[in-house]
This record gives sequence, structure tokens and C-alpha cells, in this order.
Amino acid sequence: MSSVVIDGVARQFDNHRALNDVSITIEQGEFFSLLGPSGCGKTTLLNIIAGFLSPNNGRVLIGGKDVTALPPYQRHIGMVFQNYALFPHLSVGDNVAFGLKVRKVSRSERQRRVTEALKQVRLEGLAQRMPHQLSGGQQQRVAIARALAIEPQVLLLDEPLSNLDARLRKEMQDELRALQQRVGITTVLVTHDQEEALTLSDRIGILGQGELQQIGAPAALYRQPANRFVAEFVGQANLFHASAHNGLYQARDHFVAAGSALQLSAAQPASASSLLIVRPERVQFSSEPQQFTSNGSAASVKEVSFAGATLRLVCQLPGGGEIRVQPAEAHFSQLPAPGDRCYLHWQAADVIVLPAQERA
Repeated sequence: MSSVVIDGVARQFDNHRALNDVSITIEQGEFFSLLGPSGCGKTTLLNIIAGFLSPNNGRVLIGGKDVTALPPYQRHIGMVFQNYALFPHLSVGDNVAFGLKVRKVSRSERQRRVTEALKQVRLEGLAQRMPHQLSGGQQQRVAIARALAIEPQVLLLDEPLSNLDARLRKEMQDELRALQQRVGITTVLVTHDQEEALTLSDRIGILGQGELQQIGAPAALYRQPANRFVAEFVGQANLFHASAHNGLYQARDHFVAAGSALQLSAAQPASASSLLIVRPERVQFSSEPQQFTSNGSAASVKEVSFAGATLRLVCQLPGGGEIRVQPAEAHFSQLPAPGDRCYLHWQAADVIVLPAQERA
């Protein structure tokens, strides 16, 4: 196991700045995810760690050693690709042994490592199978076993589960996390799937437009986003632009339509002008009339989506603004329908306050 230090890394492609002065320290044995939308620079950064790309500025250290100028095979990394990259003409065992052969590991040692790697991913007894005889999840586990067999200091994962169906993807998430904890290897995952990153990671680095927006534990990123980009990318968010008056915020407009006209309170100190964020699942929904002094309003149901354990509602406020609500389906004996009158409320502690400059 080794730590990974990304120190002031920048990368330019022609006129496009893919990465701009990114610095991250990934601790030994940590499961760290690089999360962000398409084009944010996360795959470029992973390729720089792996040695497939060179930075224009900055450096990469693995285990305290500067590897910026070293080729991939000298960096002691294992890599798992999105498309598995298995050799179709080689058996499972020969695929796992491939990197060991390249490194001229003895036959007996190769056999020991292949057996151990297949055991780690629960594919014992399948060494003689061919890749086409395996399911997608089994092929992905072969790719992981091949990466582990060379006993790398760092495991790099490039969206390894994106080709799997939803059910298998969830199962593989659980297996991958359990495997990483069992082996204890430093792991860096690239993904655009926020649920995957939140489920698997010890910490997450959010990238946006080539810049590091925030690093933190999953719960901290969700509950305490550093800026609007993080708040909107990690989970869903209702946004209100508001000004402070006598300890309360007056919502001036809304992210969908103007005229929300809400009085809002927050646990954080009021500033002259702020961006307020409320997560949909923190909004309490009721069909019974209620009176509100702050953080609540009568509304009408505009859209209803059934999502199993929860409902996804869009409600219209009196001033024309819209707010997303996500109550538990079990709370309803009869599901709400578009046009129904409703009453919404949330606690001051559930209001996230960001500076007004995050409005742009």
C-alpha cells in the first residue's frame, strides 16, 4: 500500500485546459473517488496518475517517490478499465497471469498469485474458462484479479462498473468495497455516478471544469457543500436566492421561476444576501392545512413520480416557484395527484447557506 500525492497538476490539450492546478493527497489504504460530470478532467487525472499522460505542470508521487517521469510499468499500479480489456483468446487464468509473465515472474509464483487473486474475487475453479463463457460481472472480476495479481501499491479503477446492468452494478459495488477493505489496497476510482462514489468511498474529490471543487467524506460533501456546483452535483437541491431581513431570509426568486415570496430561517448566521439550499428529502409533505411563520408554505402538486420506497414530487409555490420534494411512499394511504393542495415545511437546521456570489 502507498499514498498518492497529486501536486499542482495541470494539463492542456490544444486550447482546452483539462486540469488546472489540482492538488490531492490520497492516504495509504484509502478508497478515494474522483467524481464529476463528463469533461471535468477526472479521467485525464487518472491517466496522469497511471502514467499514460504527462502533466504540463505539477508532479505525482506514489509512496513518497516522484513518479512523474516514470512509465506506467514502473509505477507499481494496477489498472481496471471500463471495458474490462480481457484477451478473448486467453483463459481466465492466463488473463490474470498476463502481467506476471510480462514481469518474468516464475511459473510456480505465477500459479500461486493467480490462484490467490481468483480467490479474492470469488472465481475459484474458473481458471480454465474463456472470457466469452463468463457473465459481465465475472469478466469485471477477472479484470480486477489481473490488476491485483501483480501486487500493486495502488489500484486505479476507470468507471469499472458502467457496463453492468443496475442490479449487477449494485452487487459489484458491494463486492468491490468488501474486497478493497479485505486487501487494504489504496484505491482510486473515477466515476460520474454520485451514488456509486457515495457508497464506495472513504473520501471523494469533486472535479468541475478542470478544477478541484471540494474534497471530503461522502456525508460532509452532501451536508456541507463548499459551493453551488457541489450542492447541485451531489444529490438534488432546491435553491433560493434570498436577502436577510430581521433575522429571516426573504426569498426573492427560485431556480425555476420567480416570485417564491418565502420567509426562511437557517441555523447559520444570516448574511445580507445568500443562496439557500434545501434537499428534497428534508422537505416535510402534508395534505392537512398548516400555518407557517417561516420555512413553509402552502403549495400544489405539479408532478408525481413513483420511485418505489419514495415519491418524487414537484410542487408549485404560490409565487410561481417550484420545489422538489421526496417523501417516503409508506406515508401515504393514497398517493398525491397533480393539482392536489399540499403543505410543505422544513427545519432551520436543514437549510444550507452559501454566499451570494454562488448565485451565478
